Amino acid sequence: MLQARKMKILLPLLFFLGEARSRAASRPNFVLLMADDLGIGDPGCYGNKTLRTPNIDALAHAGVKLTQHLAASPLCTPSRAAFMTGRYPIRSGMASQSRVGVFIFSASSGGLPTSETTFAKLLKKQGYSTALIGKWHLGMHCDNKRDFCHHPLSHGFDYFHGLPLTNLRDCKAGAGSVFTSAIRLLVLVPLQVTAVSLVTLAALKCLGLLQVPRLVFLCLLLLAAAILGVLLGFLHYFRPLNCFVMTNHNVTQQPMSYDNLTQRLTADAARFIRRNAETPFLLVLSYLQVHTALFSSKDFAKKSKHHAYGDAVEEMDWSVGQIMSVLEELGLANNTLVYFTSDQGAHVEEVTATGEIHGGSNGIYKVSPSQSFEDETSGQRLRLRSKGFRSCHCLHENAPGSSLVCTPRGTSAVRTASTGSAKDMACSTTRNHCYLDTYRIDDVSSRVLGMPSSFIRHDFPEAPGKGGWLAGLEPRENEHIREVTATQGESPKHPFRCREVLPRIIDGRDLMPLLRGTSQRSDHEFLFHYCNFYLNAVRWAPRNSTSVWKAFFFTPKFSPEGANGCFPTQVCLCYGHFVTRHHPPLLFDLSKDPRERNPVTPTSEPRFREIVATMEEAATRHTQTVRDVPDQFSLGNILWKPWLQMCCPSSSGLSCQCDREKQDRQVSR
Repeated sequence: MLQARKMKILLPLLFFLGEARSRAASRPNFVLLMADDLGIGDPGCYGNKTLRTPNIDALAHAGVKLTQHLAASPLCTPSRAAFMTGRYPIRSGMASQSRVGVFIFSASSGGLPTSETTFAKLLKKQGYSTALIGKWHLGMHCDNKRDFCHHPLSHGFDYFHGLPLTNLRDCKAGAGSVFTSAIRLLVLVPLQVTAVSLVTLAALKCLGLLQVPRLVFLCLLLLAAAILGVLLGFLHYFRPLNCFVMTNHNVTQQPMSYDNLTQRLTADAARFIRRNAETPFLLVLSYLQVHTALFSSKDFAKKSKHHAYGDAVEEMDWSVGQIMSVLEELGLANNTLVYFTSDQGAHVEEVTATGEIHGGSNGIYKVSPSQSFEDETSGQRLRLRSKGFRSCHCLHENAPGSSLVCTPRGTSAVRTASTGSAKDMACSTTRNHCYLDTYRIDDVSSRVLGMPSSFIRHDFPEAPGKGGWLAGLEPRENEHIREVTATQGESPKHPFRCREVLPRIIDGRDLMPLLRGTSQRSDHEFLFHYCNFYLNAVRWAPRNSTSVWKAFFFTPKFSPEGANGCFPTQVCLCYGHFVTRHHPPLLFDLSKDPRERNPVTPTSEPRFREIVATMEEAATRHTQTVRDVPDQFSLGNILWKPWLQMCCPSSSGLSCQCDREKQDRQVSR
């Protein structure tokens, strides 16, 4: 009798557990791999013959290419904000109106607003385990160093291990500084003025032409000493105060060590996958490579034909292969969407004082950071400034690699990869649907779509079951999609219906019809290109036409003349005398002139004025939807605030030195 009662209790419990496990198994996992500053001309799958990227190439070969996949921004911070949210950065206040377009101090108060909804938040609500490993660069604190309002754990991630800021030249001894111009303006010039004043006053006093009190000389000397002291303090403390590794809310390595850094982050990503092999998960592996300062482990150093840059690319490719191998080993490859991309394109202005090129290749495209030129090649993403908008994304089918979306045979799991523009994926809601936006999918398996499609959106129309969401997407090998797409809003459909509606504009569109081959056109008729805060250009793909029009309201003044970038300022600026304004707009037909070398004129195109008028009207309608929001890049938000500074628990003052990561590795051995 007692045994029968136990069976009555046990059988429903087993049934419930079995149903729960079945539901978990039917839900796809998401692995998003994001490179930093990778150029569309860098991977082999986009035509590079000298850089070895077999794992990324394997993803591309087995997946789909989106050859007109564009970034929402050419800079790291706004690009990643759009990637996370599926919205233009200007909508969240993540677009700068000044020279500084990214966060440069860990103890600043700007960041991705907590009011924004990321794809991680939505997946977490659906029962997913979520992790971000690597670079964040979207802020950390608001009012005090314990609020963590902008931290990954406040934006839907259960686990974070990596850099809250970014990899900079100043983080690596001997790699130079990103503050050279600022130091020259704010330190060297005042020192020169002070020195000239001292010499002049001393000469006038010696000649008896002017009576100068000793206090004046003392004040000038103290001023010079103070300026030098600030400079030396900045150079000494910047690295430990801004270049550190965190695990969740705790500092674990300060300053950051580059020794086997990519290998450490890759191993942690593999451990996360193993821990969650039985449950649905989201993993965002955000590489520090190939942003300067360039680095690689001993296994890859001095092995590439492209020196330090090539070493870094090839180590990142190795990491992609490791992640894919873990998925294969655990039997998760056919139920995992893998997306490889880059936050923007190659930073071509990265050249050392000795002339060594530390930036990648944007292929045939005209690009410059902060500008909206095309940058589509057979390779990875590109930046906008000297980077560019276009990125490389691939939908990949069950093959190791990096920049692709993978659609395993017989399933609808999709792996996406992109390596060239700004954002990659974001989840948001509108019209009672959720959209997981994977932006740059320039290179997807075997089909080529060449129409403008702007953003990838995850639509959650169906609950899992009957083969899941993957069933509708047949795998295609070595396929190219030339529709115009973008990294902040487009992606394959997500399997779960979203149960909340957010009162916000979502800029993404659904790309599933393109990926399935049921449509040859993107839902995006117009795309809007921003140079930081400023609307730079409009792209129009008219229905029932093969033309793709692009109209520039202003273009950067490249320097030196004839260059493909803005080398004196390292990035192209977006206002004032740094740009050339065009009235009427500078018009190109990208279907005939992808390099943007031959502007269309009223003489060469009879419909010139009609086309321009249509695009200007679209721009006006778009700008009317942009609301005033707090500026996350205001002077008050980007300055260093000592009360927000994170430091090792065992440190005092500003010494900030610890290496718990090394201790943990020793214990694990």
